[in-house]
Amino acid sequence: MYVRRLELVDIRSYARVAVDLQPGANVLVGPNGVGKTNLVEAMGYVATLASHRVATDAPLVRAGAASGVIRCVIVHEGRELLVELEIMPGRANRARLGRAPARRARDVLGALRLVMFAPEDLSLVRGDPAERRRYLDELLVLRQPRLAAVRADYDRVLKQRNALLRSSYLTRRVTKAAGDLSTLDVWDHHLAEHGAALLGARLALVDALAPHLAKAYDAVSGGTARADAGLAAGAASAVYQGTVTEPTAEAVSAALREARSSEVDRGTTLVGPHRDELALSLGPLPVKGYASHGESWSFALALRLAAYELLRADGLEPVLALDDVFAELDSGRRERLAALVGDAAQVIVTCAVAADVPEQLAGARYTVSPGEVRRE
Repeated sequence: MYVRRLELVDIRSYARVAVDLQPGANVLVGPNGVGKTNLVEAMGYVATLASHRVATDAPLVRAGAASGVIRCVIVHEGRELLVELEIMPGRANRARLGRAPARRARDVLGALRLVMFAPEDLSLVRGDPAERRRYLDELLVLRQPRLAAVRADYDRVLKQRNALLRSSYLTRRVTKAAGDLSTLDVWDHHLAEHGAALLGARLALVDALAPHLAKAYDAVSGGTARADAGLAAGAASAVYQGTVTEPTAEAVSAALREARSSEVDRGTTLVGPHRDELALSLGPLPVKGYASHGESWSFALALRLAAYELLRADGLEPVLALDDVFAELDSGRRERLAALVGDAAQVIVTCAVAADVPEQLAGARYTVSPGEVRRE
């Protein structure tokens, strides 16, 4: 799989731009702030319907424009597919597949499999659990696009359930009367059903990902790592307490019943996949708080490489994007990373200094300047 053409209209800093890309390595070179990351961000958005830089869609649309458009021509097994996304802040985004309107924007998921490593990925190691949950869930959807519906259903039910708990909490605070929780059992049923599906998928993913992570970390560190890299489902959710290794709706329901009094007192949902943690470790120690800066970078990179290798093992050949990565790595890690990804179907590299990119990735070169991308 590779991206043959990318077109942006009113996206970030670009009023309009079109870039024809090649299989193999594509290196985008230009000073900081000229829009290199905007290009890979747009490709990442096609793959995940989310930005790796911001939590909402509005910043993706060029200042002063009402909407922005991303068009991406993807080649897979010799066949081309045009994906078009119109981002409209404050309204539902629109999508087209092969020039035909899609019923929902999420119907484009699976058209482009892309794994991106960027400086922001240090938050996978040092940030809060939400960053690691997002990492897992985006990889889940890349492997099985149907799980996007499970995530959406869970988020919808969680929002409604929290609204009910919050309303009851405020009623008690203001009027001293008991709030109306007559529909809470209904929301518990739906939360348990969708939550169990998401929890089970995450656990299976962690098991599949673990050997690839250990191998990737060892490769990135050049075999000099102090300890093996590992990951495991954490115990932030009550569902993981005890011996539950294959979550069911019944198990989630039981955990919700146990937590109900606390949830009513606090006005929020305390049980479920939105509370889960992905525990990262080097040997017996957690990465967060114990790993050095270099080890943290290596671990974050290994997480992305593990995702890339897992998709390849599934028979999916993803595009790999490396956004301003080589400037953050020492020469040894640069060379090892280049060797690891040199046979990828397509690698998109952004850099401010072309000399930072190892010769193994000498492919098509592009000069990026404000509002323009030109092939050398």
